[in-house]
Amino acid sequence: MNAQRWHGHATKQATSIALVGCTALALAVTGTTAQAHTSRDLARQTLAANDGWASYGTGTTGGAAADAEHVYTVSTWAEFKAALAAGGSAPKIIKVKGTIDAVSEGCDAFAAPGYDFDAYLAKYSPDAWGLDTDLSAEPADSPEGLRRTSAANQDKAIKANIPANTTIIGVGRNAGIKGASLQIKAVDNVIVRNLTFESPVDCFPQWDPTDGSKGNWNSEYDTAVVYGSTHVWMDHNTFTDGEHPDSEAPTYFGMLYQQHDGELDIVRGSDYVTASWNVFADHDKTILIGNSDSESTAVGDRGHLKVTFHHNLFSKLVERAPRVRFGQVDSYNNHFVADASYSYSYGIGKESQLVAEKNAFTLPAGVSAAKVLKKWSEAPVTAAGNYVNGKAVDLIAVHNAEIPAETLQSGAGWTPTLRTKVDPAKAVPAIVDHRAGAGRLG
Repeated sequence: MNAQRWHGHATKQATSIALVGCTALALAVTGTTAQAHTSRDLARQTLAANDGWASYGTGTTGGAAADAEHVYTVSTWAEFKAALAAGGSAPKIIKVKGTIDAVSEGCDAFAAPGYDFDAYLAKYSPDAWGLDTDLSAEPADSPEGLRRTSAANQDKAIKANIPANTTIIGVGRNAGIKGASLQIKAVDNVIVRNLTFESPVDCFPQWDPTDGSKGNWNSEYDTAVVYGSTHVWMDHNTFTDGEHPDSEAPTYFGMLYQQHDGELDIVRGSDYVTASWNVFADHDKTILIGNSDSESTAVGDRGHLKVTFHHNLFSKLVERAPRVRFGQVDSYNNHFVADASYSYSYGIGKESQLVAEKNAFTLPAGVSAAKVLKKWSEAPVTAAGNYVNGKAVDLIAVHNAEIPAETLQSGAGWTPTLRTKVDPAKAVPAIVDHRAGAGRLG
């Protein structure tokens, strides 16, 4: 059926993934009680006072107040989705045991009858179709129409809606979720900790002949998206492309067959988010804060998108760590490790107010510190006390000296106050590299 060429055909399991209509689902309920807020039960830990923007106002407690009936241990995708749906927005804790695979049956499980990738390539190649007309008007029975149906099947299957007042936490050192897209959408008070996320692979990317001068492949599915939500804490997680790095993706029509979107996007007026002690690794377009420059989007984003990043490891990324529009973003004590594919770390976007202080950057030979900051729009930025390869560097000064056509303004216009311990930038690599990521909580 050739649903796609990179993800391959996963081995069929004896049991269906039971994406819809699962019956007789067993959710193992733990015996933890709601009175354990101050114990060493990691599942009931809450965000500390002053720990980034997510501590603002009411703070972030997730499901810490859950009673015994709303504490679940899950080990399959069907169990995970059922636990999310159980109990509405009552406080709940979901403990993930082992690795949950949202796409265990492979991409062909989502393909519409008659979909064929070779037929898609033949019809829409630049030689046959040209580069002047997009595919939006293609009928349902066309290769593009069948692709749309297949994509809708995957969309329904791999997205998981996270309710308010929820803690999702991995059990032990080897818990994770593979191939899924967490939707933290229009809710308040969510905690996600101690999980290794393997980025979802878009089984059915769309070819857009009109995207750029040569056309382009566009994919869907962020690993996690915070959309119109407040008080979210992402802590001690690992985000990676796992078995499907972009470096191994093929090209069609002379363009990379892109099957990944973002690892963590924070959009549509979301507010009060802290991302701490995570690892973001081996990815291209990593973190987007604010998804559009359009005035219609700006109305909902201005005054929001307040996000803190601290003690995260950004390893071998191409760009967007993060790219920022509108928000007051505080980024301190993070370690950025680049390789030859590096484009930039911080994207300075429309009306952004980024503060980047006391971070450490490890750049390879031939990669200038001027690339750390990338100007997309006119906006002020604070960048102080940062180290590059063990030495103090004024990131704004070096950027402006080497890239004078994109001069940056210094001074974001605000001073972060919601910080706990701030480590010396020179010590950050040793601290972060040994403590960040899944399996290192506690």
